[in-house]
Amino acid sequence: MMASFLVIGYVFKVADTEGMWVAGRGIGNIENGMAIGANWMSAASYLGLAGLVALSGFYGLAFIVGWTTGYFVLLIFLAAQMRRFGKYTAPDFVADRFNSPMARALAAFTTLLIAYVYSVGQARGMGLVGQYVFGLDIIPMIVVMMTITVGYLALSGMLGATKNMAVQYVILIVAFLAGVYAVGFSQGYSTILPQIEYGALFSELSRQFSEPFQASSYYLWVATAFSLIFGTCGLPHVLVRFYTVQNERTARWSTVSGLFFIMLLYWAAPAMAAFGVDLFAVVNNISPDAVYNGEQAMSGAEGDVIVVLAAQFANLPTWFVGLVAAGGMAAAIATTAGLFITASSAVAHDIYSELINPDATQRQQVLIGRATIVVVGALVTVTAFNPPALIGELVAYAFSLAGTVLFPMFFLGLWWENTNRQGALAGMTTGLLLWIGSVVNSVLPAYVGFLADIAGGPGQAIVPIYAQYVPPIGAALVGTPLVFLVTIAVSLVTPEPPLETKKMVRQCHSPEPMGQQQTAEEIVSNSGGETPADD
Repeated sequence: MMASFLVIGYVFKVADTEGMWVAGRGIGNIENGMAIGANWMSAASYLGLAGLVALSGFYGLAFIVGWTTGYFVLLIFLAAQMRRFGKYTAPDFVADRFNSPMARALAAFTTLLIAYVYSVGQARGMGLVGQYVFGLDIIPMIVVMMTITVGYLALSGMLGATKNMAVQYVILIVAFLAGVYAVGFSQGYSTILPQIEYGALFSELSRQFSEPFQASSYYLWVATAFSLIFGTCGLPHVLVRFYTVQNERTARWSTVSGLFFIMLLYWAAPAMAAFGVDLFAVVNNISPDAVYNGEQAMSGAEGDVIVVLAAQFANLPTWFVGLVAAGGMAAAIATTAGLFITASSAVAHDIYSELINPDATQRQQVLIGRATIVVVGALVTVTAFNPPALIGELVAYAFSLAGTVLFPMFFLGLWWENTNRQGALAGMTTGLLLWIGSVVNSVLPAYVGFLADIAGGPGQAIVPIYAQYVPPIGAALVGTPLVFLVTIAVSLVTPEPPLETKKMVRQCHSPEPMGQQQTAEEIVSNSGGETPADD
């Protein structure tokens, strides 16, 4: 499987920026939908989602609700409009919409931060699965998996990554559904519809699994779901998929296709979690409550690989367990690919080409992009040796950041033409400070000695009430409305944006079709002063 990814990367290798960042804008509806599904369903979805449901019960459903609902918001409000704006990267949109190099720099920094935090969870997932499959230590497995991933990405860029994502989607969905059906049928849990039949297990599992708000508060559930919904709409590696298609119609339909492909896995994840929890208790000969409390309780690492463990506990053939594990690797690699491409474009295109060296050639940009993939890959690999949280939680931190800083800029930038540069800068700065403050307050005391001393211990928060209402995993519940308010208020008291910018916003809502390589900016520039009609 890993060798095939390298071969596809070599076959579709690129030498220009159009292929490197947006796959030549020639990807079709179904192929882009599969790429969206693979790009989206990371180790956090394939492994972490079932793990979170297994360890946290009802709280884990916040992740399914949040990650799914976010795509409806994307479909209705952003997909077609982003494609009509027609840039290379998410920071490109922010810079051109708000006429500000500083806004570009802030968006590029946020993109890099999201890619880094998000990828740590994927690298950890690859290592855990490799550990269970090959029986080796997790650290060399992380190094090997990340080396292969970085190798094919540096070669192929977005074009090869998209082709690989379609293949990776087929591998991961076949592996996951085969695992759910095989475990359910062989252990007598289910027959033809395990996605519903697993409900019959509830009476045999601990109340911590099935009863709402046993393991977490109502506020944390709402904050997490909110952050995931709007974080989905602010993730650069998700939004850039709409730049790779031919037109806005294909962008909308590829979102629908992607939702269908994602639904196939998300609908089955709670069933796999329930099967895994019950089998964990049976194999270890412990009571349902002992799965969550006591010396033999399920650890975080075991929860993160419950999908693979369930197949092992069910005594399925070794090759079949390997197939289930291969799906987890495919999921992690596909998402890491999307994240690294957005990180490399943020550095090579948005920072190097647009801010440092405007005369950079395409060859120079591609080289910088490839170097960025290697550097980010090395940082992610080292961090994944000892990550600060479970896979699903790490990914949720990135969603919280995207929902707080970038989503308000995309939404207001496309739907309110009076949003201006000053408002965008104030809003993005507010969102960044709020999220970084949340991480410093709640996460870093576990790693930095003097912060732990201030907090009163490694597991404590520096300001407990801030950690309670602005947790890193759900910071967007407070942060997103606050960034909206700051952006709108500052925009209202400062000069309106130029008329050209307002025309570009209206062009994003025009019913007139656009060409494959056209952007809103080009149409407005060639309109001869006419104002585009919007819908």
